[in-house]
Amino acid sequence: MGIVQLPPPVVPRARPRLDPRALERDLRARVSGEVRFDTGSRAAYSTDASNYRQVPIGVVVPHTVEAAVEAVAVCREHGAPLLSRGGGTSLAGQCCNTAVVIDWSKYCHRLLSVDPGRRLCTVEPGIVLDDLNRRLAPHRLQYGPRPSTHRNCTLGGMIGNNSCGSTAQAYGKVVDNVRRLEVLTYDGLHLWVGPTGDGELAELTARSDRTGEIYRSLAWLRDHYADEIRARFPDIPRRVSGYNLDSLLPEHGFDVAGLLVGSESTLVTVLRAELELVPVPAHMSMVVLGFPDIATAADHVPAIVRHEPHALEGLDRKLLEFERVKHLNPAALRMLPDGTAYLMAQFAGRDAEESHGKAHTLTVEVPDATGSAIYDDTAHETLLWHVRESGLGATAHVPHHPDTWEGWEDSAVPPQRLGDYLRDLRALMKRFGYGEPSLYGHFGQGCVHTRIPFDLSSAEGIRTMREFAEHAADIVVGYGGSLSGEHGDGQSRAELLGKMFGPEIMEAFGQLKAVFDPADQMNPGKIVHPYRLDENLRLGAMYQPWRPETAFAYPHDQGRFDKAAARCVGVGKCRSLEGGVMCPSYRATREEEHCTRGRARLLFEMVRNDSPVEDGWRSTAVLDALDLCLACKGCKTDCPVNVDMATYKAEFLHHHYAGRPRPRPHYSMGWLPVWAALAGRVPRLVNTLARMPLLERAIKAAGGIAPERQLPLFAPQPFTEWWRARGPRGPGERGEVVVWPDTFTNYFHPEIGRAAVEVLEAAGFRVKVPGRAVCCGLTWISTGQLDMARRALRRTLDVLREDLRQGTPVVGLEPSCTAVFRADAQEMWPQDPDVRRLGEQTRTLAELLTERAPDWWPPSVDADAVVQRHCHQYAVMGFDAERRLMERAGLRADVLDAGCCGLAGNFGFERGHYRISQDIAELGLLPAVRTAGPDTVIMADGFSCRTQIEQSNTGRVPVHLAEVLAAGLYGTTPKAQRTQPPGTAARVAVIAAAAAAAGVALAGVRARRS
Repeated sequence: MGIVQLPPPVVPRARPRLDPRALERDLRARVSGEVRFDTGSRAAYSTDASNYRQVPIGVVVPHTVEAAVEAVAVCREHGAPLLSRGGGTSLAGQCCNTAVVIDWSKYCHRLLSVDPGRRLCTVEPGIVLDDLNRRLAPHRLQYGPRPSTHRNCTLGGMIGNNSCGSTAQAYGKVVDNVRRLEVLTYDGLHLWVGPTGDGELAELTARSDRTGEIYRSLAWLRDHYADEIRARFPDIPRRVSGYNLDSLLPEHGFDVAGLLVGSESTLVTVLRAELELVPVPAHMSMVVLGFPDIATAADHVPAIVRHEPHALEGLDRKLLEFERVKHLNPAALRMLPDGTAYLMAQFAGRDAEESHGKAHTLTVEVPDATGSAIYDDTAHETLLWHVRESGLGATAHVPHHPDTWEGWEDSAVPPQRLGDYLRDLRALMKRFGYGEPSLYGHFGQGCVHTRIPFDLSSAEGIRTMREFAEHAADIVVGYGGSLSGEHGDGQSRAELLGKMFGPEIMEAFGQLKAVFDPADQMNPGKIVHPYRLDENLRLGAMYQPWRPETAFAYPHDQGRFDKAAARCVGVGKCRSLEGGVMCPSYRATREEEHCTRGRARLLFEMVRNDSPVEDGWRSTAVLDALDLCLACKGCKTDCPVNVDMATYKAEFLHHHYAGRPRPRPHYSMGWLPVWAALAGRVPRLVNTLARMPLLERAIKAAGGIAPERQLPLFAPQPFTEWWRARGPRGPGERGEVVVWPDTFTNYFHPEIGRAAVEVLEAAGFRVKVPGRAVCCGLTWISTGQLDMARRALRRTLDVLREDLRQGTPVVGLEPSCTAVFRADAQEMWPQDPDVRRLGEQTRTLAELLTERAPDWWPPSVDADAVVQRHCHQYAVMGFDAERRLMERAGLRADVLDAGCCGLAGNFGFERGHYRISQDIAELGLLPAVRTAGPDTVIMADGFSCRTQIEQSNTGRVPVHLAEVLAAGLYGTTPKAQRTQPPGTAARVAVIAAAAAAAGVALAGVRARRS
């Protein structure tokens, strides 16, 4: 091979002055993609899921891999540092830097090829793991490593971090599951790398070009440091820290792809990856073993590992306690056997008998467990995995506990020494005054997760955090472990790598960096010559955030908006592409700024004292990010730390437009209760005028309404007028209830109110309806007109006060209005006893019937139904009562897990939002409606959901649960043709007759407004 002249080691140096404007200009001119140097984009990418923050120079979102190659070339010409980013969920700080960030996730997410026979596939770096596995499912193949962020982590990010997850017990880390990588060096070399045989290596090292230079250098590093690598690299399953120099050893086939896995964008840019796949197990069984404490549970790990589990996870009592406090996974927590700490072992088998047999054998061979349980069905196993995968969110922002942070998040030791390590780590935490944080993780491979209540906003607290990390590193090294067992080094641990590897290996790391990136432009300051672990902190000793006066009280954040704005921990669940509600605009745009995390980042930057977002409540960058927030409240439940972006948006709009003109929709749709009350006096005239083409266009233009939308028609008779003429009926043996006449039910769909009255009376309740004009204030809240909303709510309290103090339930028929009483009002006046009563006594129709009339069974409807949950109901009230009541009524309900309908109150009606509103609906709701059988009932309790379905050319008319139950009161025989007096009964009879004749065709017979 001859004499090898290695490049000098990379040393930190002052960087040449960069001209961001010229860099941006050239990127825009030459790169096919989105180039963003604006304040909002830079703020959104300023941090990841770590404690660190560095505002990037700019962001490039390439349309293709080739466009990314050109972006690297432009950055090289300008001397700009680079950072590749996937899902941005890294916990060690490697996904933030003062660099040009390349975000692969929006466009470069193609599955390029699949070879089922060889079990290989080729992907672009932006593809999300769950999306990849969905596409591989027809081949009964999957990509093995599965981090808890599998819904939103990208393969590029997994490669950068050398990710693992629970299934690494069976399949190993990413480094064990990558065949080849296509990479690009900062200086422009483009090549595929992977395992390299001796003959190929000889050919490569003989070349006189840049490729030959790299391979000669790598061969020299292997030969020179081989003994030290074998001596200093811990022989454990979860060594993720440092560069994978061991991949160059002869026993690992001089695998350059393996070397580059886990290099955190500090050496090369990964362009494409050839991945090794594994078969999807035919059947899985899970055994849960209880123990008196987590260290004792860990003592049993070596014995359990001998049974070759597919996964082996540990859960301590603190994690479970925190999940109970935060109402996470209640059904799964009830499934746990006796114990205060647990091991969850999953076994794969060719069939149920084999996997169950393995699980049963384990329970027999661990006789000193305090309890055990075996689960063989996917549904229960999924529930239990949610307990484990909720760990990060469950241990962050726990009520009545200090905030916790990463910083010693994923250390790993030999599994056979795990119990003693946990005891020592717990003792160290107590010695430093951190109490008893939760300890959980991938115990089968000795990897421990924890979040610690560091004080990261005072000089003394930061010094203590640093001292703790140094002592913890010494303990891990003493156990022969790794500082990182999953999430990489980034900035949290890179400074401590010398303790683990010693000076010679650290020298080798520096030389490896110089081989690939001699200019130190690839994610500088991470792994090699790193930033200190106590600098670039998101908070820091100088953190003195702005604490503005607010309209909401933020009772869960010490009454402070700045605390609420800092609530996001960056786990990125809002970037998931399916399941739950959060975040509809991200699912349609795949845009970081339009996910809950991105918006939270901008709000956090807004309250900082050293941020590019400088205009406070007047910030147009924040306004732009919030523009596509549907205020669906999905994040209030789906977000692991309950970021409530709908509330934050309302607060921001309230202040942003204070004392100046608002957008036209704020006056048209924000004041809908007023306009509806006026139109309700002459509804036929208003409907006639609104259907005149010229006048309709003028109304839409004046109100800022999308021209593609149809204006909803007002009902001929408001619900309250019908009620005044009819009045209460029946003895009401179950007591009184107040039916809330929300604006949408009252003026647009009064038939729903009428149906609800008849159902409640049939169930034995005596109905009351407020005799005065009332409103929950929803439309003013959603448009940020919080002074008006507060007035509306105060008026409501005045009207309902006597009933509330007498304990009378309030039945809400419109989920968004019901959610105001259950959530928003509490956020405004958390100490007001009448507001508390309003929240406690407000129920959905299903909740009231299942709680107050548990022995009442509605008449059977015997129908198939496709059911769209309203987002606010999903987020605030839940849907369990509705499921139970539909089952009682004989409805075979397919409750969609399709996310938001896309209309979301005023959002989908606003000019400029129509297209994205439809895109969101097409993600799940509308395809489900179109494919439903003609005899299937389409159900949606929310006015927005019904309107979206009706106005989207589905040919279907959805109905409310109250209408279906009322139909059951009159549709008892297949051919019954009932004639009832005018009113709800007549309408219900028509529905019932049609349902009987067609089986279940309830949806197509609504008597519409004229």
